[in-house]
Amino acid sequence: MVGQKQYDDDESLVARVQKGDRRAFAVLVERYSQMFYAAAYRICGRVDDAEDIVQEAFLKFWSKPEAYDPQKSAKFTTWFYRVVTNLAIDYKRRKRPEAGSDVIDLAADERMGADEVIEMDEQQAALEVAIQALPERQKLALNLCFYEGLSNKEAADVLGVGVKALESLLMRAKAGLKDALDAKGFLSENVESERMKVGS
Repeated sequence: MVGQKQYDDDESLVARVQKGDRRAFAVLVERYSQMFYAAAYRICGRVDDAEDIVQEAFLKFWSKPEAYDPQKSAKFTTWFYRVVTNLAIDYKRRKRPEAGSDVIDLAADERMGADEVIEMDEQQAALEVAIQALPERQKLALNLCFYEGLSNKEAADVLGVGVKALESLLMRAKAGLKDALDAKGFLSENVESERMKVGS
């Protein structure tokens, strides 16, 4: 297709959105909705809220695309993580945590017996509770690095801190999770090896 290359990278897409190009905006939405939905969910813990957060974030960008300045900000995805993260934190503050929050289940290994699957589910639930109980910035650092796969530098940019400060947040988060899991009677090393290697 003629002109297809103009849609290949985020910078071209953003530049076109800033000129009112709806097609470029639609490409960005399609490209990143799932990724940012996962990020929002990790913070707010509810499917409906996460969907609303991502929709609101994209609408904010469409209504004011000049808010992203590539000369002043990091790459688009890092900047947009910050937008989504801030909205998710606002949502969470406005709504009280409810019992029965949605839980993302791990796929059980087919070789596991019923008892092992139950134990794994219990460990996963304990881990989710422990993560949600972390101080906000520790939880954000953990989510961005371990669940979203951002580099330490990218995560630090999202949080507006230096890399050393981010590493300190991660260390405190890991220690907090270990303490919480041990207090629940789970060996944190077992949970970590299955889920996120927090002891590394």
